[in-house]
Amino acid sequence: MADSMASQATTGGTAPGVTKRDFLSLTTAAFAAVGVGAIVWPFIGSLAPSKDVLALASTEVDLSPIALGQSVTVMWRGKPIFVRHRTAEEIQVARATPLSELKDPATDQSRIKRDPWLVVVGVCTHLGCVPLGQKSTDAKGDYNGWFCPCHGSHYDTSARIRKGPAPTNLLVPDYTFTSDRAIRIG
Repeated sequence: MADSMASQATTGGTAPGVTKRDFLSLTTAAFAAVGVGAIVWPFIGSLAPSKDVLALASTEVDLSPIALGQSVTVMWRGKPIFVRHRTAEEIQVARATPLSELKDPATDQSRIKRDPWLVVVGVCTHLGCVPLGQKSTDAKGDYNGWFCPCHGSHYDTSARIRKGPAPTNLLVPDYTFTSDRAIRIG
């Protein structure tokens, strides 16, 4: 019984085997974990996209001011997007082109969602230049579409590569028609 009383005196009356040192170690570890969490949390939070980046995840384009035969450029995720209001002649020429003449075969219908609108990412698939052809005064290349002056890639009115070093057609971004006269890109 004297040994039991001596044991309780050294542990401060707590359960056998638990010492003041164990309590201090546990408390120190808990404070260290909270401190590390308080320091690391702002760094983890900084990895999340900012509000301005999230706002650029999609963009709305009003098609009503774009005249027949006109092209406009809008920015989406830091890339130029070409929106062209194609004429009936441009559509007819694009659809009459045999797939055997194309480097990257794709039908005109597979590249559009609704006539007469063509929406493509305006970045040359060769080295990332921005092709000419958006302004009425720009060189449009041999196929009346777009022309990349850096290395001589020619695109047709469906933004398909026809001549030059570019390996693939201009990309079609993910977009939907929100009305007859508006689209949402992204």
